[in-house]
Amino acid sequence: MADIAETDSLARLQGLHRDLCALTDLKLPVLDRLVQKLEASLDEFKALLDKPSKNDTSRSKLNSGKITIGDEEYNVNPEFQQQALELAEALDLDEIEAAALFIGASEEAKELDRSQLQTAVIRFHRRRETLLLCLRILAKAALDNGEVEVDGQETLLQAIHIIMGIEGVNFESAHRFWAKCLNTMESIERWLQQISERLQSVQVVGQVPLPGFVEIMTLQRQSLTRQHENLAAICTHMVKPGFASLDNFKSLLTKVKTLDRHDIITIHYVPMLIRLASWVALESNTSFSEARALHDSFIQGRESDNWSLRTFHAAALTWWLAEYSGRYIDPNPHDEQLRNVNLEQEASARSDAFQKALEDGAFSFMLSFCQDVRPTQWYDPAKSSMIAWLLHDTTVMPSESAQAEDFFKVLVMEQMQTFIDSFITNMPDTLRKLKVEEDDQRRRLQSQFQRTSEQTLHLERFLVVISYAYDGFEDAADDFWSDKESNLYGFLQWAAKRQPTPRIAAFCEMLRAISTGGSNAESAHNFLMEEGTSASGKIRRTSSLSYSQIFNELVEFRTNIHEPKKTIQGGLYPPTQHPTDQIEEAESGKMLESYLRLLAHLCRQSPLARNWLLDHAEYNVTGLCLGLCAEKVDSRVRASAYDAISALLVEKNVHRASAIWNDIDSWTVSGFYIGSKQSNVPGPLPRDEFWATLADGYDESVAFINLLNALVEPYSEDQGLNDALPFPETLGSSHRMPGIERYVDFAMQAVFAERCPEVQDPLQRSVMRWSCLRFIAVCLSTFNENLVVFANKSNITVDSVIEASSLAAYITLHPFTRVMEWLFNDKVLKALFVSSHQDVNEVDVSPSDSPLVQSLMLSIEVMDLIMRLQATYLDIVKPFMKQQTSLQYSSVSNPALASFEDAVLNNLTLVVDLGLYCGTGHEALTIASLQLLQRLSSSRKLAVSPAGFGQRSGRSKIVGILEKDNEADRIGSCLFNLMRQSEEELEAGPEASGYVIKIRVLDFLNSCLAAVPTRPTIAHILLGFSCGSTSVRVTEDGLWANSRSLFHAILLLAAEYPDQDENTFSSWKSDVKSRCWQVLQRLWRSPLTSSLVMEELRINDLIFAIAPELSVIDTNTPWDNVSLGYAFELEQQGEAGLAKFLSETPAIALQNFLQQRAAFLDYESRELRLTVKEGMPSLKARIQSVLLGTTIRPGEDPIPTPNVFDLFDFIQFEFPERHLPETRFLEGINLSICQEEKDGVVLFVIPLIEQLFLLKIKSWTKEDPSKDDQKRLDELAEAHHLITLFTEHNRRTQLIYHHEDILRSWVQLLVITLESCDLDVGARTSFILQTLQAILPKLEQAYNGDISKALQLASLADSLIQKIEFQSTAFEKTKTGDFANDRLSQLFRTALVGIYSPVSNTELREYCYQICFRYVQGTFDKATKGSPLGRHALSTVKNCGNHLLEVMCDDAYSGQGTCKVSALLLLNALVAVAIRQESKYILDSLVSLNFLGVLVDNTKHIPDELRTAAAPQVSMLLSYYDASLSLLLRICQTRLGAAYVLNAGLFAAVRESKIFDVDPDIGLEFDNPDALKKYYDLMLAVLRVINAAVIARGRQNDQTVFQAREFLKENRHSMVAIFKRSVNVGVGGVNGGVGEDLMDLVDCFTVLVEITGYLEYEDSSSLKKSRANIFS
Repeated sequence: MADIAETDSLARLQGLHRDLCALTDLKLPVLDRLVQKLEASLDEFKALLDKPSKNDTSRSKLNSGKITIGDEEYNVNPEFQQQALELAEALDLDEIEAAALFIGASEEAKELDRSQLQTAVIRFHRRRETLLLCLRILAKAALDNGEVEVDGQETLLQAIHIIMGIEGVNFESAHRFWAKCLNTMESIERWLQQISERLQSVQVVGQVPLPGFVEIMTLQRQSLTRQHENLAAICTHMVKPGFASLDNFKSLLTKVKTLDRHDIITIHYVPMLIRLASWVALESNTSFSEARALHDSFIQGRESDNWSLRTFHAAALTWWLAEYSGRYIDPNPHDEQLRNVNLEQEASARSDAFQKALEDGAFSFMLSFCQDVRPTQWYDPAKSSMIAWLLHDTTVMPSESAQAEDFFKVLVMEQMQTFIDSFITNMPDTLRKLKVEEDDQRRRLQSQFQRTSEQTLHLERFLVVISYAYDGFEDAADDFWSDKESNLYGFLQWAAKRQPTPRIAAFCEMLRAISTGGSNAESAHNFLMEEGTSASGKIRRTSSLSYSQIFNELVEFRTNIHEPKKTIQGGLYPPTQHPTDQIEEAESGKMLESYLRLLAHLCRQSPLARNWLLDHAEYNVTGLCLGLCAEKVDSRVRASAYDAISALLVEKNVHRASAIWNDIDSWTVSGFYIGSKQSNVPGPLPRDEFWATLADGYDESVAFINLLNALVEPYSEDQGLNDALPFPETLGSSHRMPGIERYVDFAMQAVFAERCPEVQDPLQRSVMRWSCLRFIAVCLSTFNENLVVFANKSNITVDSVIEASSLAAYITLHPFTRVMEWLFNDKVLKALFVSSHQDVNEVDVSPSDSPLVQSLMLSIEVMDLIMRLQATYLDIVKPFMKQQTSLQYSSVSNPALASFEDAVLNNLTLVVDLGLYCGTGHEALTIASLQLLQRLSSSRKLAVSPAGFGQRSGRSKIVGILEKDNEADRIGSCLFNLMRQSEEELEAGPEASGYVIKIRVLDFLNSCLAAVPTRPTIAHILLGFSCGSTSVRVTEDGLWANSRSLFHAILLLAAEYPDQDENTFSSWKSDVKSRCWQVLQRLWRSPLTSSLVMEELRINDLIFAIAPELSVIDTNTPWDNVSLGYAFELEQQGEAGLAKFLSETPAIALQNFLQQRAAFLDYESRELRLTVKEGMPSLKARIQSVLLGTTIRPGEDPIPTPNVFDLFDFIQFEFPERHLPETRFLEGINLSICQEEKDGVVLFVIPLIEQLFLLKIKSWTKEDPSKDDQKRLDELAEAHHLITLFTEHNRRTQLIYHHEDILRSWVQLLVITLESCDLDVGARTSFILQTLQAILPKLEQAYNGDISKALQLASLADSLIQKIEFQSTAFEKTKTGDFANDRLSQLFRTALVGIYSPVSNTELREYCYQICFRYVQGTFDKATKGSPLGRHALSTVKNCGNHLLEVMCDDAYSGQGTCKVSALLLLNALVAVAIRQESKYILDSLVSLNFLGVLVDNTKHIPDELRTAAAPQVSMLLSYYDASLSLLLRICQTRLGAAYVLNAGLFAAVRESKIFDVDPDIGLEFDNPDALKKYYDLMLAVLRVINAAVIARGRQNDQTVFQAREFLKENRHSMVAIFKRSVNVGVGGVNGGVGEDLMDLVDCFTVLVEITGYLEYEDSSSLKKSRANIFS
């Protein structure tokens, strides 16, 4: 199919581009794959420049209705024909090609949400652009890569030869290819002109363009410009190996003559022209006659004036002259061709021509395009002013023009470096002449009698061009310094001598550029030290530029400021009119700026230069700079002085910073006049006016804020504690409250809140915001809130340990406190939110390091810091400050905000902005936005909107703002694209920006879903749901319905993202996958989203996609190339194998695996349960098949799959505990202060522990200052070792947690499988037995110390045995039946052992009781008297020893909850077995343990316990009584047992309980709706025990009969009442249930009366009594 082929072609080319970048930039081993893709794309490269235009033949074919594309024939309708013709017209493309392109765009049109026609245009340009990108990288790597070697360079060169048709050493085809590239550039220019005309025509006519017209035209213009740029680079790279010719150069000259606009297209020809001029000028490439002819035509071109851009011609001429002159530098005296040539005359002519070219604007043009190609992204007032001064009226590129790509900037600057080197080397006399003429001109200008209008400044322009060409190119700049005999170093020495004021500024700018990098800066520093010294007094500048000259100038200027000279009367000119004054007034400022900028640059780049300036006693640089900062000095000079002071603070220490703080504070107090003689100067400014003046000048205020930044940043020797104040604690105490409150107020209020909004220029405003926000961020981030925690919850005396004098002083004086106070001010908040609200399109096109993006990112980071630190400020710092009544500081007016969230609620567009910023392509901005979104979404105050009085809380406002104007879909689409899998990302590894962003997005979603799981949140709406106040839904036409939502992107990653590298599980890859599963799991577990998510997962067949890919693991499975088994082997050998495994990445890989597998098992069990609940038998059958080891997909063969027992592989992993050693680091420390809960696991916070240890070490150092360095190193080593142990502990804790979780999920799946799957009796029994075979060894093993595992496996065993049908044929006397019986017997034995195992607890014992009870109950029918089964059961119990029965009796008497009942039921069952087997073991054991006595005695407390019990406890009590009485009943059914029970005082206990004394019509009083019925049940149970005991003892036992008669006698009234009630005598009626119970009671009383002969006994007693009355 054509569309598939087109898609494959574009995808292959994009993959080729990735591989080329990986090979050349990242040096990755991708050559083999790259070669394959390159071979597959060679034909496309060959046809790259051959674009077939529209033609009648193709149009006719299209109009016929049938077209053939590739091997496919299509019938096309009129609508398709029309669209294809429009596409052909738009691209000037062959109609059949256009039709194929249109078909290929059908799928992507949906993804881009664009029309098919627009998408086809985009794809056409994208493909061409990708081809050109690849070809440019190929050409660079193969032809023009300098000394850098590229893997497979020969192969790449061969590819270039094939593409260009080069055979052997014949380069004619390459020359033709070069010409074709030039022609293509011309055609692109015509195309761009057509696009501009179309856009202009729409604007002129005033018509409304069609939807997407402007966008598609803009996209085409941008892409074509990039294509043009790539072609220019390709042509430039082709020159070096000779793939371009003299004819190509002439064609190029012919072309550039026609260029008539100074724009990016024109600049694209610059590197081509310089490179070709350099190549053609070489004697080895061009003959003598050809070179001279070309030279003559160049020279004549100026006179003929046939170039549209005269300045371009002038620049081209200088490039040619600089290269061409090289032919005559060292001429051969024997060369016949030079015999009649006057070399001196021609050199002079070339010099004159060069001079004329300069007059025509050659250097101005170069400086202009250098500035265009490398614009100053950050506002640099000094440089901008210098450029404006040097360029005058020179044309510059319009600000809205497209910017050059980075590769092109490098290419242009490299060619400029070539020109500069050639000019300095080949035309030194011209340079000298240039300098002499300019110096003469300046002298004439300064003469009182010669007043010209303008200076030429060519040499100054050349110096600044050098600064552009070499700035940032450290290796190239090294050419100036590496050889002191070189022309470049000689040029430096020459240019540094006898410089007039303006040239000093340009020279300093050049020196700054070539001193970038440590070694270059040191060389520049040595250069300034080595050059000559100047005379004292008036500066004559007869020497070279040096430190001496710089400082003499600065000192003289400072002296002139503070001690002004007297005005000389009678001069020829008034002071303001003298031309020399006019020059020097402006130029002196530039000179001072350049000096200060150079000093600042060297300080930052070179520690050697910085230390020399600081240590040189002669120069007090800080005092000198502040001395220059007088009120009447230009604001920019003051700004440069502040910058120089800032540079001195690089790698600052306390002493240096304190000295500078004190100097600045004195200077601010005196109002610009530190250290001056006040008698000679105007009075200092009042303080308020001083700060207002400081804030008024833009450059000055920004520079001063940057100086404050340098001052408040942590000291270089800070260990991360941030326990020192960034200024002297007594700063300013002589004239105000100590501290830097006034400086903070200046930054926060005067500049950030008030000055920033007034700045109109967007660039300047962004720079000012960046400076202020950086200051805020530093002040907030350097405050250590943990010191307060340590002071309160550890034995460390924080007050005496920290660098500040006390914790109170630290809190009071730290700038954090004042900054936070300002951050709740309405003006500051407004400025902060305005800073965070930017046009997302402008942000998208801005470079990542631009002021706009950087200031935006800082505003977001500041908000994140506020959210993180506000609790400390509001709960601790603010109340503390209110208590400090002795402090007299001005308060900040704050609105009534309880928290920063209140401010966010007033600026909800922030949430939309943060989401949109995620799609801008700036990695750091995306991460910062996601971090803040995560923090905002985790705040319950924002996640749930507050409710009014008597109302429920409504839908979150941040959800509402996202749904407005479909912003959520826009953001969701951005996130969907960010979350797509990329081969490039996988190759680049965990450092890839796409990978980092994926992790951040997933962390944000997980955090948000965990914070508020039951309400719609920002996470839900971004995932693709539509949110109500308490519910979510899916819209029919939204992203979810089209599978384009963020949820679907995550689902794809969960299913397809690789987590293995060949044979090892990868930690960084599985990080993404496990987080995806975590998001999905949170969604399907939440009632809010469960049904929607489960349905979507079912639609996508998630189970059947994942199951075949599951891996079975064991202890030899490698995790980041290390297996757990190998780690244990190392442990056995005495090495720290396990410790290393746990503290490094292998444990992360294992943890991620466990997390993913647990989530999958959880999902599988939930889906299986839903198949039953919602009636999906076919799906249930498929899932059942997966569980048993086969995946069935529609239309595919069955796929073998690990079955549910294979997935029990994880159980063999163990993570033995490693206890922390006893160490003085942990003495007196409550480690709970360093713990936090994360996803249900309590972990140690490692940064907190590190700070704690640092404080400990610091306290020991203060206690023992004489401690040697070795001891300190030992302490640090021990601390590091402990940190490793804590890291191990954290990972082990997480592994154990996830191991428990996966076991829980596996057990749940097994239980649901038994409950839900359609298994016949045999299959079910077989499944159960197989499960038991798998789990019993692990259960027995868990008894030794793993209670969690024991509980899970015991609960599963309990569920399994409950499902067994003991009467089935599976347990008959066969080989299979014997195996089944043995397995159950093993389970019974294992359960009995679990009752008294070391890890035994109530929950585990209850499971074991239920298992044993079920086993005994199930086998009871077969365990007949004397049967092996019965004997075996009893012997198993006996083999467990008395401890078993002792534990059971304890539980039966005093156990918790239902455990008591379970223990009694099991005892009951065991007694029954013993009775049948005629064994006395159980009864004797119960007697020896006095359990029977306790059981009988407990009967007397029944009524009291029921009366005092709360309603929920009554049911449990009644169950317990029922079980205990049932056990007594069972015991009393034997003669011996009855004797034991009677001897234990049964009748006495019943009598004392008074159960039968209660009125039967009322019953016992306890809290139960069926109290009367329960009372009758209780009477019946007790009476049955009595009956059983009496019957078992027999009528012949007089004692027992007597006790029974006495019982009847005592309770005769109750018995009679029961009899009456049973026949409805005296009562209104009896319900059926109670009536039946009464009949049982009546029967029991009747039996007891009968067996005791109670009636006869009563009659005889009555007769005796009556007879006695007769005789009385």
